[in-house]
Amino acid sequence: MSPKKRMTIHDHAAEASLFKRRAFFTFTCVLVMIGILLTNLYRLQIEDFKDFSTRSNDNRIRVVPVAPSRGLIYDRNGQLLAENRPFYTLQVLPEKVKNINETLENLKKVIPISDDEIEDFKTSLKYHRRFKPLSLKNRLTQEQVAEFSVNQYRFPGVYVDAGLKRFYPYGSLLTHVLGYVGRINQKDQARLEANDEWKNYAATKDIGKQGIERYYESLLHGKPGHLEEEVNNRGRTIRTLKSTPPVPGQDIYLTIDLNLQAKAMELLNGRRGTVVAIDPTDGGVLAMASSPSYDPNQFVHGISSKAYRGLLNDDARPLINRATQGQYSPASTIKPLMALAGLEDKVVTEQTRIWDPGFWQIPNVEHKYRDWKRWGHGWVDVHDAIIDSCDTYFYELAYKLGVNRIAQFMAPFGFGESTGIDIFEESTGNLPDKDWKRIKYEQPWYIGDTISVGIGQGYWTATPMQLAKAITIIANKGERFVPHFLKSLQDDTSKIDAPIDELPPIKLSNPHSWDIVIDSMYRTAMKKRFTHSPYMAAMKTGTAQVIGIAQDQKYDAKSISKKHRDNALTVAFAPVDNPKIVVAVVLENAGWGGDNAGPVAKGMLDTYLLNTDGSLKQ
Repeated sequence: MSPKKRMTIHDHAAEASLFKRRAFFTFTCVLVMIGILLTNLYRLQIEDFKDFSTRSNDNRIRVVPVAPSRGLIYDRNGQLLAENRPFYTLQVLPEKVKNINETLENLKKVIPISDDEIEDFKTSLKYHRRFKPLSLKNRLTQEQVAEFSVNQYRFPGVYVDAGLKRFYPYGSLLTHVLGYVGRINQKDQARLEANDEWKNYAATKDIGKQGIERYYESLLHGKPGHLEEEVNNRGRTIRTLKSTPPVPGQDIYLTIDLNLQAKAMELLNGRRGTVVAIDPTDGGVLAMASSPSYDPNQFVHGISSKAYRGLLNDDARPLINRATQGQYSPASTIKPLMALAGLEDKVVTEQTRIWDPGFWQIPNVEHKYRDWKRWGHGWVDVHDAIIDSCDTYFYELAYKLGVNRIAQFMAPFGFGESTGIDIFEESTGNLPDKDWKRIKYEQPWYIGDTISVGIGQGYWTATPMQLAKAITIIANKGERFVPHFLKSLQDDTSKIDAPIDELPPIKLSNPHSWDIVIDSMYRTAMKKRFTHSPYMAAMKTGTAQVIGIAQDQKYDAKSISKKHRDNALTVAFAPVDNPKIVVAVVLENAGWGGDNAGPVAKGMLDTYLLNTDGSLKQ
């Protein structure tokens, strides 16, 4: 007999209570989850909408910077000195090229492509996205572009891309004025980042490296534009959403006279030296030639290491701007200034005369300081001393003045400091005094040091630009300007003249002293080279020793190496009564100043003041 089935008694009230508790718990959880969901939706859609929208756009929209075109550079007469020329690059879009190696081999049959270029291309290709173009060959010629264009149908995925690069049509003629542009390096980038300017160079590969190109980089560069492109998740461009054009750099006009600059280089004729010409009415630099020079165009696309080493190791130092970086003993070119110092300090007067037997001695000292004219000049006054360049007169004058008074008088003429010219490549030269020697050499200043300074030798060095500035002050009878290259700027509507930086004038206690010195320089010019000139000029020549010569030894240029021969110098201005041009010339190791630098100075004045038929320009 089967056991009886056990009967289950249900507690409906308890089960109902349990169900209610479970249902309530579940419903509460659902409400909490919905609350959390709604809270997150609110945060995403309301509170953080802008943030996530921006992140989304950053992933979807790509901003591509567009480089501005660089401003052009002209001379004072509107001659183009620096321009932007199109350059052509052979580009490859890898994803559209079925067989890279075969394509490269076939391309070599159409245009010359070196093995190095192919190797560089293949190396870059390893780390390059296939849907982005990659450069294969730069600087294609017009002929190469034409040859490829005819055969382009054979090379899907290969095309020629055009751009603009700086070009200097006059090559080495203006290198030390214009400078050049080159690729932005780490040093440039650090400088731009420090000045918070790096964002303006996002699309630019080049920057001014020297000269005008560097000094006025902020004007010439312009401002970049940008394209807003929609891209997919792989970075491929879908469409262009917005375009903001770049603002081109400003065109600038220089004070340089191209014809006069060309004449300066012609007169230098490859010799080591420099010519500076200044307009004394405003301080504008009319010409600044430094020889030898070099072609700046080779730096624009990147100069090879071999070519750069060649320039760097060249004994003629073509990379140095001799006009502003060359430091030379000014020699007799500073004798007019020394005469001014003596007249101003009343150490001498116009009537003061000394006897020159061909030498001068410090009282109670046997050593003789020789005059260039071994038998002497006899009785000389300040006029004779300047005209005949009498060393003995200036030995005595320097002895009476003392080096500190000389330095104090010469400083306002611009010696021993930057001229303020608008390029960065400039040396200050050296205007010595007692404190300078004590600090520099930890030695006392000797009277003999002062005697050498009195004729522009010894520790005194100056750049040709400083000499030109000082003679400009004489020509202007004390009026001073900062030498400069910038003449005007070209904006969208008009040409704006650059302000002229005028310094406080030098005022002498006796203004007649200016006339004394200028008259002596005029008589020097008439005696030397300007006897039959249709205009009146003033000049002073100088011959600077490069090495010391023993007291009883005679200087013989033929017996010493060329690099130890004297430097030739000349300073001049014209017309005397209304100066329009000041010239300073230095020829390294050329010998006598009047015979070598003098013709260069006269050639510059003739070119600027005379017509081709020899008549005066109006």
